Amino acid sequence: MTEPIPLPAVGPASPRPSAVQRDALCDTVRAHLSRAGGVLLSGPAGIGRTTVVSQLVAEAGSRGHRVLHCSPSPAERDSPFLGLIDLLSGVGDDTLAALADHERAVLETTLLRSAQPRGTGPNGRTGERDALLLRITVRKVLALLGAAGPLLVVIDDAQWLDRATAEILQYVAHRADADLRVLITLRTGITDDHASASDRADGCTGVQDLCPRPVRRIRVPPMTADEIAELLERHDQPCWPRPLAARLYRASGGNPRTALELSSALDERVRGGDHDVPDSAEPLPVPDSLRRPILDRIDALPAGTRQTLVLAGAAARPTVELLRRAGRPDAAADLDICMRHGILDARSGPGHGIIRFLDPLTPMVLRAETPYELVVAAHRALADASDDPVERAHHIARLTTGPDPVVAARLTAAASAARRRGAPGTAARLGRLAAEHTPPGQGHVDIARRLTAAEDAIDAAHLDFARRLAHEVLGEARRPAERVRAWNVVIDSCGQAMAEVADVFPEAVRDAGGDPELLAQLHYRMSWREWMVGGSAARAHRHAVRAAWLAARTGDRRTELMALTQQAALELFLGLPQAETTLAAALAAPHDVHAMIHHNGPLYLKHRFHLVRDELDEARAELRTLVYRLRQRGSADSLSHCLIGLAQVEIERGRCRPALTIARQSLRITQESGLSQGPAWYAVSLAETAGGGLGQALAAAEAARRHSEDDDDRLFLPRALHAEGRIRLFSGQYEQAAELLRRTAESETAQGQRDPATRRWHADLAEALAAVGAPDEAEAVIVRARRQAERLGRPGVLATLDRSAATVSAARGELAEAARGLEHAAARLRASGYPLEEARTHMALGRVRRLLGDEVTARAAFAGALRIFTRAGARSWVSLTCAERDRVQDGSICAPEGGSWAEHLTSTERSVVARVAQGATNREIAVGLVVSVKTVEAALTRAYLKLGAKSRVEIARMVMAAPTV
Repeated sequence: MTEPIPLPAVGPASPRPSAVQRDALCDTVRAHLSRAGGVLLSGPAGIGRTTVVSQLVAEAGSRGHRVLHCSPSPAERDSPFLGLIDLLSGVGDDTLAALADHERAVLETTLLRSAQPRGTGPNGRTGERDALLLRITVRKVLALLGAAGPLLVVIDDAQWLDRATAEILQYVAHRADADLRVLITLRTGITDDHASASDRADGCTGVQDLCPRPVRRIRVPPMTADEIAELLERHDQPCWPRPLAARLYRASGGNPRTALELSSALDERVRGGDHDVPDSAEPLPVPDSLRRPILDRIDALPAGTRQTLVLAGAAARPTVELLRRAGRPDAAADLDICMRHGILDARSGPGHGIIRFLDPLTPMVLRAETPYELVVAAHRALADASDDPVERAHHIARLTTGPDPVVAARLTAAASAARRRGAPGTAARLGRLAAEHTPPGQGHVDIARRLTAAEDAIDAAHLDFARRLAHEVLGEARRPAERVRAWNVVIDSCGQAMAEVADVFPEAVRDAGGDPELLAQLHYRMSWREWMVGGSAARAHRHAVRAAWLAARTGDRRTELMALTQQAALELFLGLPQAETTLAAALAAPHDVHAMIHHNGPLYLKHRFHLVRDELDEARAELRTLVYRLRQRGSADSLSHCLIGLAQVEIERGRCRPALTIARQSLRITQESGLSQGPAWYAVSLAETAGGGLGQALAAAEAARRHSEDDDDRLFLPRALHAEGRIRLFSGQYEQAAELLRRTAESETAQGQRDPATRRWHADLAEALAAVGAPDEAEAVIVRARRQAERLGRPGVLATLDRSAATVSAARGELAEAARGLEHAAARLRASGYPLEEARTHMALGRVRRLLGDEVTARAAFAGALRIFTRAGARSWVSLTCAERDRVQDGSICAPEGGSWAEHLTSTERSVVARVAQGATNREIAVGLVVSVKTVEAALTRAYLKLGAKSRVEIARMVMAAPTV
């Protein structure tokens, strides 16, 4: 038996994670409009304002709401009342018949439904008396429509609304009835001559007057990288490699229309057969539909301002001071003009550091459209003005054509400087330029520079660029060291998807010959392959030991440290006693900077040793220090993994909100960098389970499973299965939970796990098995895990196993023994420092105490759980605990949420409950089902707990009130 946790139902087909953010935006709009008032959605062209509005309008129509909708265009801005005509086009004569004759006359004339003449002022405006009458009449019409049912007024692209209509709607909004709802969209960043200054900047000030109070202003956010990938898939775009999809996301700035047009242009170019898929050093093709609006904005600038903008676009890190030194003394004023034209970010300019372009495509278009001689002049001016070696080298390279040993050397030095300051992407680009300027006859120097650039590209997550450089080298190099180094780049660029390069290892080993230093590097990577792809920690351990020994013999300290770390991690997983000694050897001097800040290095692994010893504060301190160093200097992959580890530690410490923020940061890094996303989605699923919602948690767990399966990553797949199984367990879907958790156990056991503290799935599996009527199997899981935990000294694991053993006792009907076991487990979990697990145990204790008829101690147990969950910020758990506590207080009977009483029961439990409801005794039920009386009693006890009932009478009432589906 397991504690029944009827959290909000989680269905088997949860929404894809990529749609969550847009759904959240629609939910925010709906929530505000449900109370009347207005919502103003703003954002640049193509961001998806109209798509969101279309979804909301369709939903409103399906619920029987009346919708008045208009979508003005730029050409209609000077046509008086055209917006009003569109808005009221669906209003029939029956509504107008309720107006007074003079009101109907003025409205029909305005709507061009009548030819009756009337006095007008200049520019087609009505006289003052008719203008007032028209406003009053429109307000009256909207009131009549609102009285007949819910009314929603929608104005899409309000920046083009004609002034006459706008004035009427402003009048109506200020005197609106209590139930008027208005939804408006506004395109920001307008450069139209007719737009006001506020329109060009923010645009919301005047337009929001069209909305009745209260007004909610919402900026439509850019799509995430995952949403952009999903968007491209839905529009039948090619399935681009992850790094290229990430580039499309960055170039689009998260704008869906821009991303679609860039992808279409790229697809057209590739299909033409003249070009391969571009690597990270090549520009993306920009279609004319995107290039033309950018050029229009640039062409509207004064000549001097355009020159300043060309300089800013040519600079690697443009600042106002750099532009001044490069010959633009009025740079600050020019940048201010660019900001007003919607070209630069408002944070650009004096006092704001680096100049930022609003549209990531602008620098690309600017470079492509500027005459060559002006680009050369810009680079020359910036090279003379720059006091930074990296910036200067960037411009010198642009001014140099053909081989030049001096320029190549300066670029190499600049790449080293960029690497030291934590800019591996810049280092990779400069390194490749250095190779291009290397004179013929220095082939080995050229290859070395390209390989260094490829390794920098790995750290920068420019994986396609790294692979391309590596394959270039493999096509030319003959030396074993160069070839193996290139093979290592190919292997490392695969991330979690090592199955994709299985055929690389035989060739790399053949190229290495008998060189022990090269073999050490390959054995280290073969260790990862055996664990991630082969699914064997024992075989992986043998490779790691071999790699460390060979690296120590040849003096390759970096490889030795990485191999020792891998060896220690595997020994911890396998439950071998020498794990601590091996980690100490990896942490001993001399150190290697790269290994010490890598997520597969000894400092990162150190926090896992703290975790298995229940030293949560020490683990957090280690990871926070490492995250800080990685933010200053380190790879995106390492930073993402360290944030994943930190999120898990914060969950264990009962800090759910910070954990959710950290996990989402990790996911954003992987999405924007084109890295494998399985581990990050796994972290998000854990954080959502703890501090978010189970629907989002399940979607994240399913995404983690899909990504791990796509990568054939057997290392993270069991973790994704465990995350999904826990969510199913907590939501009362016990059969599915047991199936997923059994798969987790089979996979981890097959890999060789012998330390239950490294992957803590055992207690969850035992509780799921107890819930589906398999207490003997659950007990076997507990006994095996307890034996391992006692041998290794894992008190935190033993405490959760105590809770699982108590739930098994409860499943067998031994309630008094179960209560004693739960009290003991809660005390041990409190001592070990696991607040969420302690609170779960208090909830289970409350249910058992309630079945024993002890309402006072049951309420106390629920109150203790509520205090812990509230302090931890565990939102779903707080709601559940409040419901449980209230049920004890009012004695009400309540079936689990999510449908019929039968949904949460096993087939045996359903049969027993159905016969109980018919009045059968336990012995009669046992005879009818051909089982023992003890089996009937245990099934009935589990059903009591799952259904929240305390007696056979309550069971009968529940069954009669809610028949099975």
